[in-house]
Amino acid sequence: VQLQASGGGLVQAGGSLRLSCAAAARTFRSYAMSWFRQAPGKEREFVAAISGGGASTYYADSVKGRFTISRDNAKNTVYLQMNSLKPEDTAVYYCAARSGSAYYTQTYESDYWGQGTQVTVSS
Repeated sequence: VQLQASGGGLVQAGGSLRLSCAAAARTFRSYAMSWFRQAPGKEREFVAAISGGGASTYYADSVKGRFTISRDNAKNTVYLQMNSLKPEDTAVYYCAARSGSAYYTQTYESDYWGQGTQVTVSS
């Protein structure tokens, strides 16, 4: 499975961005998808997850209520809508996939990774 993330950029605090992750997969709905992020000097951390069918989602406490993960299985794409962005959200954001329908939250569970897209939030 190849994953291509896009949509990052520079935004002021309080602003919004929508990240996209396009997957080259024959049976996209059979993969649970997650977003992770890595800030300079920090470990990669979980952000949001969604099950294969899209019915179940899960968020890190730090983004709950501000970020929304969704997917369009007809387009083989997962999204991360990010609202009320804060400077501490600045990081490289990665989409990842795991074979199986149940959502997951740990980096080591990922089978495939996208290349990452930079999100910078200015104060």
